[in-house]
Amino acid sequence: MLSLRNVRLRRGTRVLFEEASIAVFRGDKVGIVGRNGSGKSSLLALIRGELAPDLGEYSAPSTLRIAIVEQSVPDSAQSVLEYVREGDIELVAIEHAISAAHAAGDGHREAHLHGDYDAAGGYGARSRAAALATGLGFEPGDLERPLQVFSGGLRMRAALARALMRRSDVLLLDEPTNHLDLDAVLWLESWLRAWRGTLLIVSHDREFLDAIVNRTFHIENGRMTGYSGNYSAFERQWAAAREHSAALAARQRREITHVESFVERFRAKASKARQVQSRLKWLARLPQIIEAQGEESFAWEFPVPGKLPRPLVALERVGAGYGSHTVFAGASLSLAPGERIGVLGRNGAGKSTLMKTIAGTLTPLAGERTAAPDLEVGFFAQLEVEQLDAASSSIEELARRGGPAVAAWTPQQKRDHLGRFGFRGDRVFETIGSFSGGERARLTLATIVARRPNLLLLDEPTNHLDFEMRSALLLALQDYAGAVLIVSHDRSLLRGACDRFLVVAGGAVRPFDGDLEDYAAWLAQGAAPPVAESGAAAGTGPGGDSAKSRRDARRREAAARNRLSPLRAELRAIEVEIEALAKERAEIERALADPAKCGLAAEFGRIAQRTAALEDRWLALGEEIDAAQRA
Repeated sequence: MLSLRNVRLRRGTRVLFEEASIAVFRGDKVGIVGRNGSGKSSLLALIRGELAPDLGEYSAPSTLRIAIVEQSVPDSAQSVLEYVREGDIELVAIEHAISAAHAAGDGHREAHLHGDYDAAGGYGARSRAAALATGLGFEPGDLERPLQVFSGGLRMRAALARALMRRSDVLLLDEPTNHLDLDAVLWLESWLRAWRGTLLIVSHDREFLDAIVNRTFHIENGRMTGYSGNYSAFERQWAAAREHSAALAARQRREITHVESFVERFRAKASKARQVQSRLKWLARLPQIIEAQGEESFAWEFPVPGKLPRPLVALERVGAGYGSHTVFAGASLSLAPGERIGVLGRNGAGKSTLMKTIAGTLTPLAGERTAAPDLEVGFFAQLEVEQLDAASSSIEELARRGGPAVAAWTPQQKRDHLGRFGFRGDRVFETIGSFSGGERARLTLATIVARRPNLLLLDEPTNHLDFEMRSALLLALQDYAGAVLIVSHDRSLLRGACDRFLVVAGGAVRPFDGDLEDYAAWLAQGAAPPVAESGAAAGTGPGGDSAKSRRDARRREAAARNRLSPLRAELRAIEVEIEALAKERAEIERALADPAKCGLAAEFGRIAQRTAALEDRWLALGEEIDAAQRA
C-alpha cells in the first residue's frame, strides 16, 4: 500500500533519516517512535504528500484516501456536531450534488442521489458524529454549541473526531493523546483497535501503543528500522540488536588493532611488503559496523525540599468553582510527605479545579483550606509552560522563576541544574523561542523543582515528552521526598508513580476504590466509577479479590514509602551538609599553613566534631532504611 525505497529526508540542512526502505500493508497498525526531532512527524508529512524525498522513492496508490487531523480548527459559529459530521467528505459531496440537482429541477438525478445518500449512511451520520465527539470528551449538551466558545484543547478533540469521521484507507495520527484525558484515551484506544483501516501513529504513550499497533518503525541516528509487534516487543528486539551490534563492533575493533599492529611491525620489511599491502587493502574494504550510539540521556534530580511538615495542606469540606458555579463540594483531603496520588475523572469534572484549590491559586467557595507555614508548592500545568519568555534564555528563565533558592546559586550551579534536564553547554544561552514543546516542558519542570517544593502538583506533565524523558520523570518522582498529585492520561506514569487514586465525579472528590483496570472496566460499563470513603476496605468492582489484593499491596507500598521518605530526605540533607563541611575543612587546612592564622584551629575542631556526628547519624539512617525495606 505504502512503500519507501532508499529514501533520504532532510529538514533544512539536517538529514533526518536515509536509506529508509519500508512497506506498509493494508490493515497494518504501525507505531512510529523515536526521540523528539528524529523525523517522526516529517515521515507523516511525506506520506501526506507535503514533503518529497531528497533521495529515493515514495509510492502509494493514487486513489488512496488518507485522513489526517487538521492542525487549525476554525474560530467559527459552526456547531461541534456539524464540524465533526463534515469530516465525511464523501457524504458532504453527495449532499451538495442533491442540492444542485434539486435547484436544476432534475428529479431523476435527485432521487438517484438520495439512494446514494442512504447507502452511504447519511441518515445516521449525525448520530455517528455525536458518538465520536462524546467519546472524545464532549458532553451531549455541548454538541450544538459553536466551536468558537471552546478552548484550544477541546477544539483539537473536535478535529480528531472529524478525522475519525472520514471514510479513509489510511489514518495518520501525530500524538493524538496530548489533548485527551484518561477517559478519552481509553475510548480512542478501543475505537482504533476495532477500526479496520491502515493506521500510522506517532505516540510516546507506551500502553496506548501496546494496545493498538502490530508493527513499529523506529527512527534513531538517521536510520529507520521496522520491527514486528507492539512497542514492548520492539523494545525487546531493539535491546537485543544493540547488544549484538556492540559485540560485533568490539570484535571488529580487536581485529583492526591486530592488523594495524602487524602493519606497523612489518611496514619497513621488503619481505613482508605483499602481506602488508594485502592487510591495508583489507582494512580499506572493511565494512564499518555502526555500533548503536546512546543518544542524549536524562537523569533528572529533584532537590531535597527544605522542610517536610505534616500535613503539608488539608482541605476540610471544601467547595470550589468559579463565580456562582460550584464544580465540586464537600471535599476533604490531607496531604503528607511521601503521598503519591493520581487524580481521575472525565474532562470538565474538576480535576484542574482541585489542583488549583490545593495549590492555593483558587480560593474555596466553602469549607477551609489549611496550609503548613513551610508549604512550598510546585505546580506544573500548561499555563506555566506558556508563560516562558520566548526572548530569554533557559539560564535567564531559571534565574527569573527559580525564586530565592536559585538567587543564591553560582552561574555554574545553574548550569549544572539545567544540564540534568538536558540543557548542556551553550544550549543554556539559546533563546526559548527556538525550543520545541518537549524542551519547554523540561525547562518549566527544571525551574519548578529548583524552588525545592515539598508538594508537586503535575497536570498532564508528559505532553511533548518522549519515552526517555518520561522515564526520567518517573524515576525522579520515585526518589522525591515530598508529596505528589498527578493528573495524567499516561497510564505508565500513573502506575509507576501513584499509590492510590482520587476520582472527581458528580460534583464530589472521593478516594477511588480500585486501580486503573477497575476504572477502565467501569467506564466501559457506562456506570459511575466506584468510590469509597477513606480507609474503606474492598471494592465491589470487577475482579473483587484481585482488585482488593492490588489495593492492599498499594496501601502497604504507600505506608512503606511514608516511613522511608523522611529517612531518605534526612539522609540526603546530611550528605549535602557533609559535603559543605568538607569544603570548609579543606579551606581551613590551607589557611592553617600560615602561622598567623592559628586561631582557626578551634573552628577546625568544631567542623571535625560535627562531621563525625553527621557520619554516625548517616550510618544509623542507612541501617534504619535497610530494616524498613526488609519489613
